[in-house]
Amino acid sequence: MTFETAMLGGGCFWCLEAVSLQVKGVLHVTSGYAGGARPNPTYEQICTGATGHAEVVKIDFDPSIISFEQLLDVFYGIHDPTTLNRQGNDVGTQYRSVIFCQNDTQKQLALNYIQQITSNKTFAQAIVTQVSDAVPFYAAEAYHQNYFANHPHQGYCQMVVAPKVAKFKQYFKDWQR
Repeated sequence: MTFETAMLGGGCFWCLEAVSLQVKGVLHVTSGYAGGARPNPTYEQICTGATGHAEVVKIDFDPSIISFEQLLDVFYGIHDPTTLNRQGNDVGTQYRSVIFCQNDTQKQLALNYIQQITSNKTFAQAIVTQVSDAVPFYAAEAYHQNYFANHPHQGYCQMVVAPKVAKFKQYFKDWQR
């Protein structure tokens, strides 16, 4: 089987992971860190904002089932790409909106997508999503993996993650597993 990889950051990785795991064609999702200077950062280190890493998800997907552009539809459908270095109450560069493109095709598709949603005025404010080239990815600690599935009643999961999952289920019915 041929698969591709997308690396996206849009706030807390728990939200993106929980939604991405429900998208048909997604084979595997890993929460982690990318875009910073320190190799093998820890959660505690990236939370300070000093390492420059963003919380991201690495998504392996089957492009014959779901396209990169469709993943971007989901990505932009569940987070606010107009707030610089924040998602809701999560504030800091580690929560920035970012696409780490794995190749030139992804980069062009991401730039075209942003241009299209800007032209269509999909969002009232300007899109601040960074479009960057591929960088090293560092998997987050084991307790961050499948966090929402493992802790559905935890406060943050109830208040922040669950509404994003519900939004995905409401607006992306055709792409659900």
